[in-house]
Amino acid sequence: MRKIIVILAAAALVGCGIYKPYSRPEIQTDGLYGAAETADETTLGDMAWQEVFTDPLLQRLIEQALADNTDMQSAHWRVKETEAALKSARLAYLPSFNFAPQGAISSFDNKNTSKTYNIPVTAGWQIDIFNSLTNAKRKARALHLQSKEYEQAVRTQLIAQTANLYYTLLMLDEQYAVSQETAAKWRQSVETMRAMKEAGMTNEAGVAQYEGNYYSIEASLHDLEYNLTTVENALCSLLGEAPHAIERGSLEEQRLPEQLAVGVPVQMLANRPDVRSAEFALMQAYYATAEARSALYPSISLSGTAGWTNSAGAMIVNPGKLLLSAAASLMQPIFNAGANRARVKIMKAQQEEALLSFRQALLNAGAEVNNALTQSQTARAKTDLRSNQIEAMERAVESTELLMQYGSTTYLEVLTAQQSLLSARLSQVADRFDEIQGVVNLYQALGGGRAPEEEQKK
Repeated sequence: MRKIIVILAAAALVGCGIYKPYSRPEIQTDGLYGAAETADETTLGDMAWQEVFTDPLLQRLIEQALADNTDMQSAHWRVKETEAALKSARLAYLPSFNFAPQGAISSFDNKNTSKTYNIPVTAGWQIDIFNSLTNAKRKARALHLQSKEYEQAVRTQLIAQTANLYYTLLMLDEQYAVSQETAAKWRQSVETMRAMKEAGMTNEAGVAQYEGNYYSIEASLHDLEYNLTTVENALCSLLGEAPHAIERGSLEEQRLPEQLAVGVPVQMLANRPDVRSAEFALMQAYYATAEARSALYPSISLSGTAGWTNSAGAMIVNPGKLLLSAAASLMQPIFNAGANRARVKIMKAQQEEALLSFRQALLNAGAEVNNALTQSQTARAKTDLRSNQIEAMERAVESTELLMQYGSTTYLEVLTAQQSLLSARLSQVADRFDEIQGVVNLYQALGGGRAPEEEQKK
């Protein structure tokens, strides 16, 4: 008995040596992106999506997408699946009980019939000395956490996609209005050119040039109408609805956060679901390696039976008597030790692959934040310059039209000025959209859109 206790104690000490809790590897995160970093301000990724996207019509669309989108629902069921797997891994610590009654009737040479029965309750319990069950449970927990981050990634992407499509509609509406207004002015210019031709102040070439540009602008309106329809259909598909017109505001009314604080890389790491998911994948690989390593050591199981029986060896007694039995077993791999060691090497290689994926996720996160921040800042920097350009082109159009009326310039200069004005106005709309889209992309890149704590617990 003393020898058994010594063996079990030694096995327990060895088991402690093959298990260590996961700890995050040391990875350099400074300078992941070139933005100014501050740890004191609330970052854009920490803000609720209702605080970033304040348009009530857009908020209604986002809420509908989060409730009805099929990808979001699938992600939710994936979380439920891993939650059940984690519960199963936790229950593996408890002993198992089975009720297995048995009965038999026998007769030899047509003599007295004998009836035997067993009514036992069997129990089995695996002792987790070498942390096989612990590693399996922690791996299941990491998988559950990874599934929740996948759900969060779908949620964040869904919010960003809905916002981007909504703002794309607003941009196309604004471009359509600018093109429609320009088409009306060109129609007047064509009529003016025809009157000037009749008065001998210009020729047919000038009239034809004006008409050609007018028809070009009218054709572009049909292209914009087609683009509006396709974007509306894409947004309806995201909402899980049949195609229909989307109620919306205007681009000019949109107000987004002015201060684009992105925080330090550690804060970004704490929010981005893809980075967190990559770390949970690394955690799974770590515990899978520890689980494979624990298979190199013995496993100890306890079993027992308790119940009633009337079969006592060669005798049959009535009424039945109490039945008790207990057993312990120890299994030490011998001939399959090579296979177990190979499995450890495989799990270790997968762990190194998961570590590389985690590092790459950090690098990708930094690049996305930097790109989105630069996109928004560049668009904002062009705002005043674009306004000055439009004012200058409006003066150029007015001046060239007056000069042509007095014969001091040609219709080609007027055409060039008017086309430049239209291009500048359309570019101004595109710049505003780029600025808004940069904020949306930055919000997504910082891991925004995280569900409230009470919603995550559901």
